[in-house]
Amino acid sequence: MEKEVKFSLVFRDMWQSAGKYVPRVDQLVKVAPAIIEMGCFARVETNGGGFEQVNLLFGENPNKAVREWTKPFHEAGIQTHMLDRALNGLRMSPVPADVRKLFYKVKKAQGTDITRTFCGLNDVRNIIPSIGYAHDAGMISQCCLCITYSPVHTVEYYLDMAKKLIEAGCDEICIKDMAGIGRPVFLGKIVAGIKQIKKDITIQYHSHAGPGFNMASILEVCKAGCDYVDVGMEPLSWGTGHADVISVQAMLKDAGFKVPEINMQAYMKVRSLIQEFMDDLAYNPEMEFMFRGERYMISGYLTRDQYTLELCNIDTDSMLFTMTSAFRDECVSAFEKARVFDKQTISEAEHEIEVLYG
Repeated sequence: MEKEVKFSLVFRDMWQSAGKYVPRVDQLVKVAPAIIEMGCFARVETNGGGFEQVNLLFGENPNKAVREWTKPFHEAGIQTHMLDRALNGLRMSPVPADVRKLFYKVKKAQGTDITRTFCGLNDVRNIIPSIGYAHDAGMISQCCLCITYSPVHTVEYYLDMAKKLIEAGCDEICIKDMAGIGRPVFLGKIVAGIKQIKKDITIQYHSHAGPGFNMASILEVCKAGCDYVDVGMEPLSWGTGHADVISVQAMLKDAGFKVPEINMQAYMKVRSLIQEFMDDLAYNPEMEFMFRGERYMISGYLTRDQYTLELCNIDTDSMLFTMTSAFRDECVSAFEKARVFDKQTISEAEHEIEVLYG
């Protein structure tokens, strides 16, 4: 019987890893039906990591964004998952236990099914409390082995860690190869060893394409029994991102695995929408900030083949800079040279600027 391998679209990490901003909630809701129409994803990474922090910085309510973004996937029977930082929750510093307990309940209520918990130190003491908190909230607890390469980080090291997490009650294990430096055979041995510890434990492999190992690694972990593979898609696959679902599907299908078919018309629709969002975010910036006690707004927009960049003082309702050109770079270059901040350029005034959003 063919071994089945399922795919998860790491939509959150695709954007975060490529440094291409984060889509607004209206854009997320717009692309969701086309992702569903692709017909090949059992799971979608919808939130967590830096996603909700960027929502806040942009001036959006992340709670509203997560609810609206996860809803269509639930209706289609697709599981959603998020990334959390164990003791830190979604922050970069520790969060009190009572806040973390509430955090999982809130995320479950907002529509997140699975929490992927990691500790950069690979210290299970930092991860284990989250297992109970996730279960109390009705979530699936997926715990991470953060992969690196050193004399210390052996197969035995990772199997000991996995055994402790499984004994603590985690539902799934994620092989989190966040830098893509895990060697393929090494990763295959880890997956095989985990399946020996608990045969029916679900294993999901997460990797990045940069160092060039990850296609071979995906094949090795699947041969060893991996159940889910995280994938990306154009135009945000490869590079610092993830292997493209088309390539992964073709490779695994050729190797004899049971994998879902991809609706290519829907793939191209999603690809076009992602490119549209990237262009919108890159070419239509909007940022509100404070400078010496007054509010300013910088905005850029594309109309047909002309790009316009503007700076206005909101408090005095005055336009301080405006330029239109067929070339965006010309507008940006002119703005960078303009002495519009009390006879200073933006780089000279940067230390006095406080960004409000954008």
